[in-house]
This record gives sequence, C-alpha cells and structure tokens, in this order.
Amino acid sequence: MPKRFDLEIFVEDTSGRTDLNILTVQVIDKNERPVFRGNMAIQTVMIYVLEGTPPEHIYQVDAADPENADLKYSLLPASVPFLVLESGAIFSTKEFDYEKDPHCYLLNITATDPDGLNTTKTVNINIININDERPYFTTGEDSVAPGSCQEVFSHLFGAIFWVFCGGRTMHGSWAEAKDLDLARKQRIYRIPEEQSPGTVVANITAKDPDDEDSPSRLFYSIQSSDRYFSINPSTGTLQVTGRINRDAIPLRLHPNISLIVWVEDSPSSGHTSEIEITVIIEDINDNPPECNPSTFRKEANENMTAGTFLLDLRNYCKDIDVDPSNNQFKFTGLSGFGSNNFALESTVSGRLVMTESIDLESPANIGVEVYCLTVRVQDIACPTYSNIIYIYIRIKPVNEFFPVFSNLSYVFNVPETTKVGSSIGRVNARDKDRPPSVITYSIISGEGTRDYTNIFWISPTKGDVKLLARLDYESTQKHILTVQASDQEKTATASVTVNVLEVNDEEPICSPRFYSFQIPVSLAVGTNINGFRIECQDRDSDPRSFRYFINKGNVNNHFTFSPSAGSNTSRLILASRFDYESGLDTNWIYRLRVYITDDNLLSARDKTTHPIKTGMLTLSIRVIPNPTTVITTTPGFTVVTKRENIYSESAWYVPFIITLDGLLLLGLLGYLGFLLVTWVRTRCPPASKADGVAPINAPEKKKPRKEVVVTMTKLNTAFDGEARDPVTGKMYEFNTRSGARRWKKSTEPLQPVLAAQARSSAADGSGQATDRAETPSKKEPSEKGKESAAGTKLDAKPSAGQSEIPGQDGLRLQKQK
Repeated sequence: MPKRFDLEIFVEDTSGRTDLNILTVQVIDKNERPVFRGNMAIQTVMIYVLEGTPPEHIYQVDAADPENADLKYSLLPASVPFLVLESGAIFSTKEFDYEKDPHCYLLNITATDPDGLNTTKTVNINIININDERPYFTTGEDSVAPGSCQEVFSHLFGAIFWVFCGGRTMHGSWAEAKDLDLARKQRIYRIPEEQSPGTVVANITAKDPDDEDSPSRLFYSIQSSDRYFSINPSTGTLQVTGRINRDAIPLRLHPNISLIVWVEDSPSSGHTSEIEITVIIEDINDNPPECNPSTFRKEANENMTAGTFLLDLRNYCKDIDVDPSNNQFKFTGLSGFGSNNFALESTVSGRLVMTESIDLESPANIGVEVYCLTVRVQDIACPTYSNIIYIYIRIKPVNEFFPVFSNLSYVFNVPETTKVGSSIGRVNARDKDRPPSVITYSIISGEGTRDYTNIFWISPTKGDVKLLARLDYESTQKHILTVQASDQEKTATASVTVNVLEVNDEEPICSPRFYSFQIPVSLAVGTNINGFRIECQDRDSDPRSFRYFINKGNVNNHFTFSPSAGSNTSRLILASRFDYESGLDTNWIYRLRVYITDDNLLSARDKTTHPIKTGMLTLSIRVIPNPTTVITTTPGFTVVTKRENIYSESAWYVPFIITLDGLLLLGLLGYLGFLLVTWVRTRCPPASKADGVAPINAPEKKKPRKEVVVTMTKLNTAFDGEARDPVTGKMYEFNTRSGARRWKKSTEPLQPVLAAQARSSAADGSGQATDRAETPSKKEPSEKGKESAAGTKLDAKPSAGQSEIPGQDGLRLQKQK
C-alpha cells in the first residue's frame, strides 16, 4: 500500500463561502509474522508416500513475510526421517517399509523472519502400503484332511522340517521358513481310490504379509493339468472332481499324483508362491473277477469217455485289482441242466471235465443237444464280489444212418404254361440219426435238354423242385430226374418224373405280318383286294380253329375277310363301296389291325376257361381317286390340269438325272429315226416333183376333224408355312409335314400349256392321223405314264364341255378355271 496519503478538504458555509486545505496522513511500518500461502494457509496438508519409494522431494512449503524479508524453515520432531531446506522443500530421508515403519508422520513446519517472528503449520505424511510381499503357505489343525497324513519335507541348511498327521508342529516355525525364503515345499497325502466327487483331500492355507492388518485375499490354483482334483480358488480346499481308479492306466503303473498348487495375492501381476502336493492312491478291493469271454461254447463227441478234459476256466479269468491281497479268486457252484455229467477238479484250478459218457440215441437223451452249465467265480478277500460264467456244451452226434426218401419215386404233372420260378413239387428225405442230420438235395441227372442246360432246380434245404425255363409240350412231353439227398457223409437217390401237360400257349403266326397296297376308289364290291391272302399256323391248334376279325381302322366297314373262321387261309374282300362324293367317307388311307384267334372250335363256356391266343397283322391300304378334269364354262377355252412335282433345292441330283436320261432317250430316238429313214429310202424310190404337188383346184374331200386334247395335271406340294432365310434374307415357303422348301415368288405367272390337235387328211388314203403336241419343258418321269394314258383317252373321245373355235388350227390356250 502507499506509505503516505494527501487529502484535500473542502469546506463551504451556508452563505456560500468556501475554503480548501490539505491533510497529510503518513503510514508507519510495523514488523509482522510470516504468512503461509496455498493449501497450508487454509488446512492441514496430507501427503501420501508409497512404501519402497527411494528418498526424494515430497513437498514444497510456500510462505511469505509481509516486510518481504527472507524466511527460514524448520521442522519438529527432529527424529523423523524427513528434512526441510531453507527454500521450504521437504525431502524424505529413507525408503519406507509399510510392514516395519510407522504408517503416519506429523511434521510441524515453522517459518521464521529475521526478527524472530514465526508461524507454524502441520503436515501429515501417510505411508501407502503396496503389494510387495509374497504370500506363504501355513499349516495347522485345519489344514490336514481327516483320515490322511501330511508330510512336509524341505532341506534348509541341514535342518529337516516336517509335519505329521493331526497337524503336529514342525521343527521351527513357518515364520522362520518365510524369513529364510523357503521356496520349495512338498506335502504328501494318502487317500483310497474310488472317492466320490467332492471329497475333501486337504485344506491348503496361506497368508500374505501385505494383509496382516486385514484378512488376506489370496487366490489358489492348480498349475499342472489334472483331471482328478480341483482347488477352491478362494478357500484353498483341495477336493476330488473325477473318478480315481487305481486299477486303470496310468494309476495302475504310477499311483502317485503330483500337483503344483499356486497361491497369488492378485488375479494378475501379483506375487505368487507354490507348493507341490503328492496324493498317493491306495488300492481297495472294488472289482469282481471277470472272465473273457464270460460265455463258453464247447463241443464234445457223443460216447466220449469219462474224465475227458473240456475247459480250463482260470486261463480266461482275472481280477484287475492291483494289490495281490485283493485279486485272488476261486470257482464254485457248478450247476445247470446236465451238470451231473460234468465236474470241476478243484475250486482253485477251474478245470472242467466229463464224469460220464453221453449217448444221444439213448431214450434218456432224445432231444438233448446242448447242456447249459453255470459256474460262479468270486473274490477270496472281502467284500466277495463275484460273476457268473455260462458254459454251453454241445454234444456232437456221430453220423450212423443213411438218408431215406419218403417215396422211391415221385411223379409231377405240370402244365406247359407254368411260370418260370414256380414250384412243381417237393421231395423229402429223413435221417434216423439223433438229432436228425441236415439233409441237402441236388439233381444229379436229367435236369436239362438239348436246348437248355438246366430246366429244373431243387432247393438244397427244402427239396422244392422249381422251373428255370419254360416247358414245351410240343418239344418234350416227359422229363425224368434223379434227385440225391446227402447228410454230408452219406447219400441216397430217388427218381422224379415230370409229365408235361399240353396247354394252348402258342399264338397263331400269320404271313405276311404287314402289307401295304393301293386300290382304286371304283373297285367293285366283293373283289379280293389285290388278290391278298393270309396264311396262318399254330403249333398247338387245329387249322379250323382260326377266327379272323378287323379290330381297328375299318372305318365304315369297307373291308372283311373271307372266310372269317374255320380255315388257316383267308382273303381280304371289299365289303362296301366308297362314297366320298356325299362325304360319308373322308379317309383315303386305311390302317387295319387284324386279329386272328384260335378259339373257333370252342364253345361259349369253354372260351371262359380255356386260354385263347391271338395273332396280329397290320394292313395299310391307300385308296386312289379317279383322275378328274375340271370343266370350264367360258366359251373358247379348254381347261387343262397340270400335275407337277416340286422338289426342294436340296435335291439337286433329280434334274441332273432327268436331263441325262432325256439326252440318252433323245439320242436313241435319233438313231432309230436314222435307221427308219434309211430303210424307207431303200424300199421306196423318190417320186417326181409334180407328183408331190397337190392340184390347187382339185376338190378336197374333208373328213370330220378331231381334236386331241392332252391333259396334264400339276401336283403342287402344299406349302403351308413361310419363313425368312437368316443368311440371304429371302422369304421361303415350306411344308410342315414333309419339310420340302422353295423360294417364295412375288407373282405366280400363268403357265400356258400347248395342246396339239391332230387332224385327219382327206387326201391321205392311209387313214392315219398325225398327232402333234407340245408339252412343258419341265416334266417328271413319274407323270409321263399318266399323260400318255390321258392322251389315249382323249384320242378316242373328246372331253365333255369342249368347244371348237372356227378358223383356228393348231394351238389352243388352256386356262385353269
């Protein structure tokens, strides 16, 4: 603050008069006590120091003198391990141990100015405990499991420390062992095997020096892998967790179980100690003697002498207990059906022998094959565990008798239609041996024929005779077999006769099985169609037994067979005329399915019981319509129907062959014409030129003029679809049924057909007419015959509806109406 203050004092009265003067105040300094600043000025400072921290600066005192004089610091009591410097810095002078040193220090810090005035404040220093000590194992009355013994062995400077049953104190103390850093200890416990899970073996206890003022919080664990024991992580209780079987591997060879138990004072990064726990497993008598196998099956021949050795049971039995006092056993209690025929030599040896001979043919032993015996094997030591041994002794019979068939011969009547695999009879044979021997059957001769190696088969065990192939009465009516019965040592034979019974099992076989032909639509009723006739045969039926009928395809019943029954031959007859004009008939192709049965000689009753066989054949009949000419109503025109086969472009070879054939035919006709001209010139000398010219004014005798119209029919394939070619882009037409194709034309021009008219010349006395006709250049070979026939008919009689145009000779243009 300022040391001087100058005050101006202003005074004024009521009348308005004033005065001003200055008052000076001088401040005089006085020495005051030092003042602590910071936390020490308002509270007691608490300082915390971790144990184990080396000497270091722990706090800085902050104080000031009002006169700004230098201060000096001191602390009391002087015996504490701390010091304060003139600068006010407090230092520790030692490394603290929480377990040995005081846990708290009170320091009086005094600040003094040069005139001796001072101020004192208190600093509280607390030592913080840290985890710096290892826990150690302890022992006592509660650390030993009841009924077990505990031993601790450690060699420490020649001294032996131990603890026996009941927690007796050892030489020295655990504290001494801790102080001397006894790092390795061992404890041994003995427990009997087969302790139940949860049984306490021992209570392992330990302490932590860091927790002497409070209960220790330690964590126990077993470091070595173990399946028999576990330890409570909080209490250290060691207990059984798994079955401990002294008699099984590995405890059978090594009965000691070693465990490494760790104790740590923190779940992680703490201090640990360990101890080795050895548990010795003691054997008890807990297993009965066992035999492998526990069931025995032995065979003994009948009539075997008494005293014969059968079985040594001791070779198959043992007791797996380790201690010899617990694995001794004996055999007692031989019993069961027929036990009077057997005996044990002694209870220790276990040897089973026969006491008398057994004869199976004896009335007392009839039906007896196996004797069932039981023997008890049990421990000698207590508790006497035991097991039962089952012994089945089969008396093996001796084969003394031959098999004997029930009949010397067998006769089986078998229809020839018996299915393959069917049983046709059974033979039976027996053996007087007791028990009866197993008899097997076999065919030793007669089971085959020339066509089949094996026709018959016999069941080896049951004697059933079965078929391996079909029987045929027409081939073989009787089979004689020789059957053998065997009991593996002795055999017997019997004769088996198989009579084959005739059955209608053959189907009529007709020729031909398939036939195809064409007939004209105008065929007369009752005509034998194309002279067709079928012939049938049946190996097991009379020729008169055949019956013929059409099962399918005979629309409107146009066809029938004559005779329809009673003969092995029959003809196909047209039964009714075709009527396509009225629409009654629409089919031009008939596919007939003809059935031939062999039941003609059977009565109506016999047909329901006797087998009937049926043969079949198929006929394909195409009806050919009459050629027709379309009549035009336009005067002066003649209608010509042209038939032309259109081939696909892929059939390139067809026009080539036709052209080649035409050239060859043309050459042949030229050659014949040359020969004809040569012959005429040699026979008829040339006439004068005047003779060859007809008189102009000579009257001409006219004859009726005849017209010859050649009708050609064009067969156009029905192109009912069209598509575009993906390569060229052109449109083409195709037939969906035959697959024929052609390029689509934008227009179909009318093709004129030239008709040649033949006229008779009145001057020609020979009466021969010359017909001249021009035909289209494209003509299929298959149509030439039809055109010739059409031309011949027209030559004889002009077509109806044709009219002549006067003054026109030669060609007439014919147009399709």
